[in-house]
Amino acid sequence: MNDRRGISTAWPLFLFYFVLVVYASLYPFTGWRSQGIAPWLFLTAPWPSYLTTFDLVSNFMGYVPLGFLLALALARSGYTRAAWWLGMAVPAMVSLLMEGTQNFLLHRVPSQVDWLLNSAGGAMGVLLAWLMLRWGLLGPWQAFRQTGLVQRTHGAVLVLLFWPLALLYPTPLPYGLGQVWPRLEAALIRLTEGSILDGWVPQPALSPPLSPLTEAVVVALCVWAPILLGFAILRRTAHRAVFMLLSIPMVLGVSMLSASLTYGPQHAWVWLTQPVSLGLIFALAMTLFSLTIGHRTAAVLSLLAWSFALGWLNRAPEVAYFAQSLQIWEQGRFIHFHGLSQWLGWLWPYGALWVGLRLALRPAPSSYNGRL
Repeated sequence: MNDRRGISTAWPLFLFYFVLVVYASLYPFTGWRSQGIAPWLFLTAPWPSYLTTFDLVSNFMGYVPLGFLLALALARSGYTRAAWWLGMAVPAMVSLLMEGTQNFLLHRVPSQVDWLLNSAGGAMGVLLAWLMLRWGLLGPWQAFRQTGLVQRTHGAVLVLLFWPLALLYPTPLPYGLGQVWPRLEAALIRLTEGSILDGWVPQPALSPPLSPLTEAVVVALCVWAPILLGFAILRRTAHRAVFMLLSIPMVLGVSMLSASLTYGPQHAWVWLTQPVSLGLIFALAMTLFSLTIGHRTAAVLSLLAWSFALGWLNRAPEVAYFAQSLQIWEQGRFIHFHGLSQWLGWLWPYGALWVGLRLALRPAPSSYNGRL
């Protein structure tokens, strides 16, 4: 998990996941009030009388990555002895702080059960990190980074790791991440209302829905662009083929999981319409065509694909299916992850654009004779 300068990739992953935990613990950040009691009194409160399996599993599993990433980052940075103790102590302290803060939120109820499960999950993550390092499971990854990736990936590995998480949130069109203009437009109208700029912001116009062929093309571009980003950092054609063979099932599986979580397992394939199916076929064909192109060419094509896809997506109107999906996520069991996953779905393509631009503009290393 180290790059060539000795900085563990686990550090930015840990920081991101730490923000995710804080966001999920305090969302929706409204209803703040003081009850006049000590924040730690939940530790001695009666045991909760109603516990669901979803709450138990999510509280335990939610803190496993936190302990795992922190222990791994510390160990890979040379702090091996401190990694195990801090890896267990920090998640427990973070959970204690989050539960105590929930005393001041109207819609949240702190619980000692949540704190115990969170702490146990963090300890499990530390154990997994210890086993991985003891058994040398990270050795192949280190070797692959040295021989299989270009010298400066500019964060492309991290961006690609977040791609499945971004796809999990419902979008107006499957894989259509980054549709932010309608919300920015509405925010600008509210911001300028009653000011000297009132009326200067273009008013929302009723846009025609995307045609089936356009939907297929947009789906193809939205799947092809991230795969091209992976091609831009992979040196060998064989590695690109493996990445392609992993990416296609991944995008199918994440969409199926998102639909299952939203509507139930019986509707896992409701999103796979004829235009989406055609778009996936287009994406597969373009990916096969791109297997042997140069690294810089792959980065430039990724930028162009996102530019066209985002242009179409941000002119497309919302559909009833999308509004129904959002209502389920905003009011159901996913409410605490709704805000952060929404932001990730909005901003991920623009992070991919920034990384792709840096890859396209990076100077070619003089010691590397591979394709540009």
